[in-house]
Amino acid sequence: MYKKGIYRIERNERLTETVWRMRLAGDTQWITAPGQFVNIALEGKYLRRPISVCDWDDRSITLIYKVVGEGTEQMSRLQPGSELDLLTGLGNGFSTQNNARRPLLVGGGVGVPPLYGLARQLLAEGKPVEVVLGFNTAAEVFYEEEFRALGCHVTVATVDGSRGVEGFVTTAIAGEGLDFDYFYACGPLPMLHALYNAVEQDGQLSFEERMGCGFGACMGCSCKTKYGNKRICKEGPVLEKGEIIW
Repeated sequence: MYKKGIYRIERNERLTETVWRMRLAGDTQWITAPGQFVNIALEGKYLRRPISVCDWDDRSITLIYKVVGEGTEQMSRLQPGSELDLLTGLGNGFSTQNNARRPLLVGGGVGVPPLYGLARQLLAEGKPVEVVLGFNTAAEVFYEEEFRALGCHVTVATVDGSRGVEGFVTTAIAGEGLDFDYFYACGPLPMLHALYNAVEQDGQLSFEERMGCGFGACMGCSCKTKYGNKRICKEGPVLEKGEIIW
């Protein structure tokens, strides 16, 4: 179930050249699982902007977004004290109700943020958390130290080799001899597809998709699964590895 509300910007700060972190004060009771997202209304824009929830508490939401177009550029110019109209509690998030004892979290680019709240939850459940973060260059790396501060073991991979392991997240997983029995992943489709093919363990994958409404009404973000078409915004964005049809 989702809820519409007005949220006040407490902080809006740049993390890298293109990545920003925004903290919003407001009602968070509708956010029930890591991996869910919010849909933000922006002045002058017809469609809302879907942004995954990085973290939340009983009074605030933390979002991390990348400036890639007019909407997110507009968001980067918003000042503390401004208010935003949000739909919150959207999507089916990650579930930790499984037999995983040694989870691996894999994030690529702006797929990294929702894994932070997931890592916090898994650690609270007493599970050691292995994290692999993938970026193109060292200049794009963010939240490496935040994951470490939680207590995670973190490996960074960059395509150009300027930071950490040279190559993709699959290169790091294979080369570092990581010990895990289940994985959670969020990132661009090519990364998720490569993981699906490279990793034998079961897991959950969070998909990025263009969304019209964000709550399942328009059917614009449907994808094929073994159980029929599923809407990324409603039955997803998190899907089980075993149900995905590529």
